[in-house]
Amino acid sequence: MEIYEGWVVLLVFVTSSISCLAKVYTVGESNGWSLSVDYSTWASGKTFKVGDSLVFKYDSSHTVAEVSSDDYEACNVANSINSYSSSPTTVALNTTGTRYFICGVPSHCGGGMKVSVPVGGGGGGGATTAPSGTEGSTSDKPTPTPSTKGKAPASSSVTISPVVGVWFGLVSLVVMFVVA
Repeated sequence: MEIYEGWVVLLVFVTSSISCLAKVYTVGESNGWSLSVDYSTWASGKTFKVGDSLVFKYDSSHTVAEVSSDDYEACNVANSINSYSSSPTTVALNTTGTRYFICGVPSHCGGGMKVSVPVGGGGGGGATTAPSGTEGSTSDKPTPTPSTKGKAPASSSVTISPVVGVWFGLVSLVVMFVVA
């Protein structure tokens, strides 16, 4: 039985480490989605991965539009992939590739309310607010994701994803029954 207990402890440790990988990022931190934020600075140094989420917090004078790289550069919302106008807006990063977000209110995107988020599968990344110029082919266009309403934690902009937490709980239960 001692061998099984050692494996259970190891499995719980590994699973706990994995669950910490999914993060929830509040775009613009405490300032939220507004004209007063430098999103290039906000995104720099962050590594976005599949499974992470972005939370946009904004007032009724703003919107969030997910757009293609060409529309991102042109600040064009006419062909939006997804549009949101109810804060907070949570966007799941469920595929690799760069995702592009702008404010749909005229002149706000040109005033800096835009962010591009490169999403890596297992590691790469970082984020910028301007496309590199090599993106924009059909294969790089982001996949639409529905908005889910929920509140980001007030004390931190990075947390464990609830989905990953549930997964961890289920795996733990299965391991307990297998070992018992």
